[in-house]
Amino acid sequence: MTQQQTVHLIDDDDSFLRSMARRLRSHGLNVATWNSAAEFLLRPDQDAPGCVLTDLQMPARDGFELQRNLAASSNPLPLIFISGKGDIPSTVRAMRAGAEDFLTKRTDTPELLAAIQRALDRDTRERVARSQQNASRDLIDSLSGRELQMLLGVIQGLSNRQMSETYGLAERTVKHYRTLLTRRLDVYTSVDLCRLVQEAGLTAEDIAAAIDATPATALQ
Repeated sequence: MTQQQTVHLIDDDDSFLRSMARRLRSHGLNVATWNSAAEFLLRPDQDAPGCVLTDLQMPARDGFELQRNLAASSNPLPLIFISGKGDIPSTVRAMRAGAEDFLTKRTDTPELLAAIQRALDRDTRERVARSQQNASRDLIDSLSGRELQMLLGVIQGLSNRQMSETYGLAERTVKHYRTLLTRRLDVYTSVDLCRLVQEAGLTAEDIAAAIDATPATALQ
């Protein structure tokens, strides 16, 4: 069952929280209210889908600090700033850091709802992308040291002979491990192997580091 997306409304002004929550719920949105960024960051369901609608100026932890905290989390929900007054430097700073939008509290309902819908759509897209990335990374993490060597050779564009010389293996042994690699990953072309590494968010340097961390006995 797909979990319902939630609009997390954060503001230290109780009257604004109540009125804005009513406004959004009247348009069918699921809304959770929080009096501070710290309270929101301690919410029970840290991985749930949705977006954040937050005031910029708040005591203890302002909107920019919340934005940094969210970006560093495992569930970086899209964020919309809604401030009592907007200024160009704050807007530029927020957007450069990845905010979906920067609105004032006088923004009319259609514009507000449009921004929220963009944020919720973005959350869906990014959630799918993270899921694909994690699945691809799990596949690569399952490889043996020798299979990682073959994968590195492929993404570096090495031929079987070049891999044989680089890793000190017979060419038929390279072919054997390349076959194991493609069967384990269920990926059979060099282009698709490179794409899988890209989907995992990894680089050739990351693969090389994983090989270096492999016990020497596993490469004999």
